[in-house]
Amino acid sequence: MPQPAPYAPVGRIPVTEVFPVVEDGRWPSKAVPGEVFPIRATVFREGHDRFGATAVLVRPDGTDGPSARMYEVGIGLDRYEARLAADFPGDWGIRVEGWSDPYGTWAHDAGVKVPAGVDVELMLEEGARVLERAAAVPGRAEGDAEALLNAAVALRDDSASATDRLSAGLSADVAAVLDRLPLRDHVSPSATYPLQVDRQRALAGSWYEIFPRSLGAHRDEQGVWQTGTLQSATQRLGRIAAMGFDVLYLTPISPIGTTNRKGRNNTLNALPGDPGSPYGIGSPEGGHDAIHPDLGTFDDFDALVARARELGMEVALDLALQCSPDHPWVTEHPEWFTVLADGSIAYAENPPKKYQDIYPLNFDNDPEGIYQAILEVVRTWISHGVTIFRVDNPHTKPLPFWQRLIRQVREDNPEVLFLAEAFTRPAMMRTLAKIGFHQSYTYFAWRNTKQELTDYLVELSQETAHVMRPTFWPTTHDILTPFMTNGKVPAFKLRAVLAATMSPTWGIYSGYELAESVPRPGYEEQIDNEKYEYKQRDFGAARVNGIEALLTALNAARHAHPALQQLRDVWFHPTSDDNLIAYSKRVDAAHSPSGKDDVVLTVVNLDPYGAHEGEIYLNLEQLGLPGWVDGSRPVLRVTDELTGDVYDWSGQNYVRLDPFSGRVAHVFSVEPL
Repeated sequence: MPQPAPYAPVGRIPVTEVFPVVEDGRWPSKAVPGEVFPIRATVFREGHDRFGATAVLVRPDGTDGPSARMYEVGIGLDRYEARLAADFPGDWGIRVEGWSDPYGTWAHDAGVKVPAGVDVELMLEEGARVLERAAAVPGRAEGDAEALLNAAVALRDDSASATDRLSAGLSADVAAVLDRLPLRDHVSPSATYPLQVDRQRALAGSWYEIFPRSLGAHRDEQGVWQTGTLQSATQRLGRIAAMGFDVLYLTPISPIGTTNRKGRNNTLNALPGDPGSPYGIGSPEGGHDAIHPDLGTFDDFDALVARARELGMEVALDLALQCSPDHPWVTEHPEWFTVLADGSIAYAENPPKKYQDIYPLNFDNDPEGIYQAILEVVRTWISHGVTIFRVDNPHTKPLPFWQRLIRQVREDNPEVLFLAEAFTRPAMMRTLAKIGFHQSYTYFAWRNTKQELTDYLVELSQETAHVMRPTFWPTTHDILTPFMTNGKVPAFKLRAVLAATMSPTWGIYSGYELAESVPRPGYEEQIDNEKYEYKQRDFGAARVNGIEALLTALNAARHAHPALQQLRDVWFHPTSDDNLIAYSKRVDAAHSPSGKDDVVLTVVNLDPYGAHEGEIYLNLEQLGLPGWVDGSRPVLRVTDELTGDVYDWSGQNYVRLDPFSGRVAHVFSVEPL
């Protein structure tokens, strides 16, 4: 059982309210290598002597890693912050150290007393001794130590004026040396809190979802549907990779039951030839660890995984923990299901939706048996090259099950990631992330206005980024919002731009290129839903609408700009028209592969029905320019990653975006002039 934290004495320089910490360190906060994140703490002390704080990352082997001095961010509230990044994946730690600042205390007191002629020689000698101590701090660079010792000599030089001597001790050079490596007394560390550093794909990726049976599906000469296979899907991966996607997401490929099989558009009676929902898993041919015989064999699956890797994509597979009435588990382990009073097994429901073709698992009767069976399923697919599991409806299963499963898989295969498909209450979504899920679906599909999008991204980037990594999907095989239905091609374009530039992980469902937008009456999902039938799509003919070219350009921009692969540094810029939204993302030079600031500014017309024009009022400081720069003249060169157009911009700039001319957005890379 979880235990409360043990009693601990307060530090000499108290450190409290450390962030990011999850449930007082019960579970780890999250990051990936190179991801810059803020560390905050409340640090204070008794009396009037000066103090400081240092943030430290602790490596998996227990040694100290990157560290940085913290600076006050809540003036008068003793709230301090530093920004750090871990070097490599593993189980890291976060520690904050409060400390007494002898130099800061002396500098304050001497700066008051010496000009007033009080204790002048005493204060100058005290300063010299402090600097000599500081010069001897282990790790001090030779040149920095020499600068401190020279200042100490100057403080004792009674041939110079007191003012000049004091100036030597308070010089900018001395301050810079002690900023790099302070002299610290009474160092008071906080607890070391856990930090889980996952591989880069846990934060950033471009997903493309397919139903493998549709890639290659066609009607024969008699008009009868012939299924696509893993082999035919493999032959069609080149087009997906050419658009720049790096995660190929497969819906379930296991055998499908025939009992209560759903027909087209979720009808209760399937007709001959209806393939059934791939989420109705299990038949006499096998269960979750088998491949539908219509699709091929494990050799075929291995070939698909290998080809995807050749093309720069890794494979994600749906993990849907429910069973067709024909699943082997139903007869072998009836205790794993809910048996009703009449002896029947309860099928799945999410009122008003009914899923008569699947039985949900009941984890209460034999939780250990179910756990071991599902762990074996997951290990089977990992052994065949699956590196990501997109988990269907995890919020309908017990959280202790997921916590245990993900922890075990991480110990055995730390490269494997889990995405939670949980469109549910915020508390459940956050807690799924806290206990282990690496990524989460979000409410992005339903956030349409400028205010909705701004508020939501501020929440995701500043309030929950340390636990929940968002993925943005404009549509899925289950979701087609009225905005997309009514907005048609312009809506599909502008939502793709938002998803690809707002979130480091985004994805589309196959058919997005065609702007498939006709809903099933009464439901927010596509008519003739691919869950219940084969789909043969003419992607070549669809290219005239420009969506495929836009997706390609967006992914190219994402690959070229680290700023678009991070979540935590996003800034919104005011616009004169609320149909225009402008936001920038930035990676500073110290953490950018190029050694220069990487800044991307995106402007989107949120109205799919008409053109909008207006002014963009840039916060130049957030774009990497000093706050005092004259914003009335051109100070930035912006290059549109979607068109190649180049402009010189100032602090206020005019834009016009017309969805019917094909221009719904600008995605600018930004460089100072």
